[in-house]
Amino acid sequence: MRQSWWQRIQALPMPEIEESILFRILTQALVSVGIVATDIAADTTLSFWAVPLSLLGATWSWMRRRERNIPTKFLLAIGMLVALAAFFVRMIGGRELNDTRLVLAELLIQLQVLHSFDMPRRKDLGYSMVIGIILIGVASTLSQTMAFGGMLLVFLAIALPVLVMDYRSRLGLTRSGQPTLKLRKVNFAALPLTFLLTLALGLAVFAVMPRFSGYQLRSFPMSAQVATQGEFDNRRVNNPGYVRGGKGGTGQGSGQSDRGQMDEDFYYGFSDRINQNLRGHLKPRVVMRVRSQVEGFWRVLAFDRYTGQGWELSRNKDTRTVKRPSSAYQFYLPQMFNLSRKKEVVQTYTMVTELPNLIPAMSQPRELYFPTQEVAIDAEEGLRSPVGLREGLTYTVISEVPYRNRTLLQKVAIEAVPDGSLYLQTPEKTSEKIRKRTEELLATSPQPITAPYEKALFLAQALKQRYAIQTDIPPLTKDQDLVEAFLFRFKGGYPDHFSSALTVMLRSIGIPSRLVAGFAPGQFNPFTGLYEVKNTDAYAMTEVYFPNYGWFAFDPIPGHELVPPSIEEDQTFTVLQKFWKWVAGWLPSPVTSVLNRVFGAIVQWLGGILSWIVGLFFRGWIGLFSGLILLTGLSFLGWLSWQGWQKWRYRRWLKKLPPMESLYQQMLSWLEKQGFRKHPSQTPLEYARQSQAVQTSRAQTIQDISQAYVSWRYGGQAPDLRSLQQRFREMRKAKVKTGK
Repeated sequence: MRQSWWQRIQALPMPEIEESILFRILTQALVSVGIVATDIAADTTLSFWAVPLSLLGATWSWMRRRERNIPTKFLLAIGMLVALAAFFVRMIGGRELNDTRLVLAELLIQLQVLHSFDMPRRKDLGYSMVIGIILIGVASTLSQTMAFGGMLLVFLAIALPVLVMDYRSRLGLTRSGQPTLKLRKVNFAALPLTFLLTLALGLAVFAVMPRFSGYQLRSFPMSAQVATQGEFDNRRVNNPGYVRGGKGGTGQGSGQSDRGQMDEDFYYGFSDRINQNLRGHLKPRVVMRVRSQVEGFWRVLAFDRYTGQGWELSRNKDTRTVKRPSSAYQFYLPQMFNLSRKKEVVQTYTMVTELPNLIPAMSQPRELYFPTQEVAIDAEEGLRSPVGLREGLTYTVISEVPYRNRTLLQKVAIEAVPDGSLYLQTPEKTSEKIRKRTEELLATSPQPITAPYEKALFLAQALKQRYAIQTDIPPLTKDQDLVEAFLFRFKGGYPDHFSSALTVMLRSIGIPSRLVAGFAPGQFNPFTGLYEVKNTDAYAMTEVYFPNYGWFAFDPIPGHELVPPSIEEDQTFTVLQKFWKWVAGWLPSPVTSVLNRVFGAIVQWLGGILSWIVGLFFRGWIGLFSGLILLTGLSFLGWLSWQGWQKWRYRRWLKKLPPMESLYQQMLSWLEKQGFRKHPSQTPLEYARQSQAVQTSRAQTIQDISQAYVSWRYGGQAPDLRSLQQRFREMRKAKVKTGK
């Protein structure tokens, strides 16, 4: 019985062997680039063992390509089952809940290494090619730097000849029965041009590709679990800039000495108590990278009490601890109810350098995916971690960001405000003087201003225009007030001094406000899709409270926009917009102005049409059906236009061909529509012979036109073109009359 079973296995036909050594070498190089790219993007060391083992397996497979390798196949099957079991252990054990992409890529690499020991057929090489493509795709989603771009170019350079060789192998053009490093009749000289054209086309598509808000991962990236030591002191803020000798601090964010020097690495404003009497500058460096659906202000924390030369969080003791379930890394954060229309915005933050234990997030965070068992939220909606944000830490935030509807906010009157005494607090000695200066500025408006929202806008703009940034002002003495000195003595100050002045000025006229600190969006990198945020992007703004609508920020700093980046701004074509700004920088101003007006008019016209169409669906049943009918009609017109354009292109192409070539191509196209398609590997005469069995009634006409085409193309004989064209017309008419 055993002998019979073994004989049946031996009697099975051997798989068709792929003999091209060059094809195998380049396929293995393609997979190796995919493994290395994943390593670089994920900052792992998989390639140190995976690439050598994969090369060893490919060598073994080449040497044993003509053997059945039954024992090897059993061992490989066992190895794959072990790899799959290890994968499920890691997933079910909860150690990889943070980001399954990497653990899936690791499983794929393990399977590829095992698979490389048994690749006799072209189809087996095809599996490796697909694995390489998947790995480069995983690397693209994990990458946060431009290093991936270089790997992508190398991958493309290898992939082009691999695809050519794979296609030729499928057609049977490289099977000579002997190992070969040569591929005759392959035009490798054309590959560099193909590479450049592919790259140019890819960059063009990348530039115009819309960045819709819905294109966001729902399996949110996050670092592995961070271990914490001791009990979580949610009142403590650990800013490394305040624990260095001579920097003016106690290590707990006090930073409230009379005078001192700013730390050159860490922004002084990220603490529960800040001193704006410090002097100095930050040394620019990237501190984090952010992937977000929209550009925004990465809010860190806010302050409610003005101390005369700085700010503090007076209700730090009211900070609450929020714990998450042990089965998930998801925190549900408390929400403040208001009437503002909101938009869900997903942000993923990755730390590049060490930061304080304050968690940046866009306003009104709803969910937090963070690698600790607990976090804290203070009385001013700032988030805190039990540990400092160390290098490489990744977390995700889902925020319900409110729309900034100026029309609605203009109508809001400031009446009863929760904890109003906190947000209206001003220094007793200088309050009246600051109030008079505020009213003097408001009186310069051409029209009387009554709405609190418009007052905030006007005062922010007035500070931009009437005061200047000055970084050489002397430190204040103990009895001097920062805002008073800013308004009357120095006529300006450091950038954050503008925000402190606006906050106190608004309070002096009864508008509740607070100081908020965070990061500007940073520099958007269109190739990585990330905002690269530096420590110099950190600054403070003013937040104003509008009853029933919540807090909205105003930026009085010269050179900044009056309001921070908002969700109302269209981010769909961000890459194209930035590319246009770069081009416009090289054009003369009059040309740029004209082009901006033209493009603006086109965008406004298209936006008006789209808004009108969308509006139909919200006008009851009649509007809904009218919109559906309109879209159906537009789709039909689009289909007709596409068909017409395709036919026009086909006729134009035929006119450029020699008459005999044109007739032959028309015959092939017509027969393909009848279900008789010519395979690319068939010669014209082979195709004609096949027609005798499939298209018996038309076989003679097909034979004659094909023979005339071959004689003209390769023998230089002039065909009886008029007679052949007449026979082709008769064949088409016979189809119409008989339906056969």
